[in-house]
Amino acid sequence: MTSERRVLVHPDAASLEASVAARFLTKVIDLLDEHPTIDVCLTGGSTGIAVLAAVAQNPAREGIDWSRVRFWWGDERYLPNGDADRNETQARNALLDHLALPPENVHPFPAPGDHPTIEAAAEAYATELGDTTFDITFLGVGPDGHVASLFPDHATVLETTKKVVAETNSPKPPPERLSLTLPVINSSERIWVVLAGADKAGALGLALADANVASVPVAGVRGRKRTVFFVDQDAAAEVPEGLIDRDRYWTASDEG
Repeated sequence: MTSERRVLVHPDAASLEASVAARFLTKVIDLLDEHPTIDVCLTGGSTGIAVLAAVAQNPAREGIDWSRVRFWWGDERYLPNGDADRNETQARNALLDHLALPPENVHPFPAPGDHPTIEAAAEAYATELGDTTFDITFLGVGPDGHVASLFPDHATVLETTKKVVAETNSPKPPPERLSLTLPVINSSERIWVVLAGADKAGALGLALADANVASVPVAGVRGRKRTVFFVDQDAAAEVPEGLIDRDRYWTASDEG
């Protein structure tokens, strides 16, 4: 199976968030027609959480049997349970707490105190994950090209044996984080990279130019079936015209 990479450009952040939310709901319905259960991996960040809020506001969510959907996270800030800066907390407030979702369907990363060390917490989440592969993985991108909590020129970017890593020297606060590794991320059927704003334009251009993964982690992202970059016009501003080419990428609506 050939993995496809596509770029879908939206006029602004608001239309981007609403479009991704609608596409997500449509894809969940389609997947549940084919599978008894599905697994979705969430991201944090302002745009990622805004997409979840847009899902919550879309009436189509009422027609989905959420008991058949399991949620995971690509990374987490290693902060106490319930902390406002945890991706889990923000996702629950934006969407998950508004769904008829059994508690066992939500798989958050551990928090401090759940295990003796952050390394033990990483191992525990890897065990919980087991052989799970994601039907849809959401990712955001930092201006430096990081995805999840895999940062440029950190050894964790090139980790190939572990499923989950402990980051103890994050360049962004807080310094301690937990993250899935690239092999786990890339085992996803579909990866949806959602980014908005002119400060993300450079990272997007480097990703599409297949930059060095160690220096630009997002360049190493590739889902098994397809990888879609959902971007607003500002984020697409610095992408060379030759990289948004109908022979290599799509900029019109597609099946996701």
